[in-house]
Amino acid sequence: MNIDAHQHFWTYDSSRHDWITEPMAVLKRDFLPAELAVQLDANDIHASIAVQADQSEMETLFLLELAKHSERIAGVVGWIDLLSLQLEERLQFFSQFKKLCGFRHIVQSEPDDRFLLRPDFTRGISCLRGFGFTYDILIYPKQLPAAIEMVAKFPEQRFVVDHVAKPEMKAKNVALWATQISSIARHSNVCCKLSGLVTEADWHHWTPADFDPYLDVVFESFGAERLMFGSDWPVCLLAASYTQVKQIIESYVNRKAPAARENIFGANAIRFYDLKAHADGLAA
Repeated sequence: MNIDAHQHFWTYDSSRHDWITEPMAVLKRDFLPAELAVQLDANDIHASIAVQADQSEMETLFLLELAKHSERIAGVVGWIDLLSLQLEERLQFFSQFKKLCGFRHIVQSEPDDRFLLRPDFTRGISCLRGFGFTYDILIYPKQLPAAIEMVAKFPEQRFVVDHVAKPEMKAKNVALWATQISSIARHSNVCCKLSGLVTEADWHHWTPADFDPYLDVVFESFGAERLMFGSDWPVCLLAASYTQVKQIIESYVNRKAPAARENIFGANAIRFYDLKAHADGLAA
């Protein structure tokens, strides 16, 4: 059972998706399940996790509606206001949706590098485990110190670092990022997505070898049991096709950790997001 642990859908709206700037114009259109299904079929991927791209409950409901009508969407990572005093009431409401796995906040856009440690935010994180929800950590390297402190506060909460915390690939700043990734990986409740690397590289001049130093670090830090493949489609299209993104990870795994293939391309995502029932249904 092969799973893409990280991709997005949207019906393009220039105000809601104002993060899509002019150099990213290729993303200024709708991206929906029928188009993704073509890529999944071409790359031997059976299902995906749809992840929020807009910070609204409307976005969460939009993704859940798509998931309701598509067996290929194994799960949804939505958005909820983790700062709200009504959070538990909203979590109770969202707990009715079987395909809703967890939530994400676009912390990378927060001006406060220690946003993850705000008391109102950590209060929100503390509510997730009671409902069985995961949390995706979307940050830049400068926010890793706060992330390390946050995950230590919640050893029973399931966390996953998106896009290997977006290392500064164009500047080749590996050392500090590597040390901090190693630190966050020491917490056994934290996984990591092998996603988003092509858009941190030089969009037009990357080579497969450019990614090896970063993949070396996360494989050594997290091990094969806590890493999962994610395409970051359609955002990946800024720098690479779906097939190219998969080939980067697949080639690395085949060369350096062939025994890990089943875990990285499916089993780890199924465990982390608790997709077993859905995976069994697809397999049948």
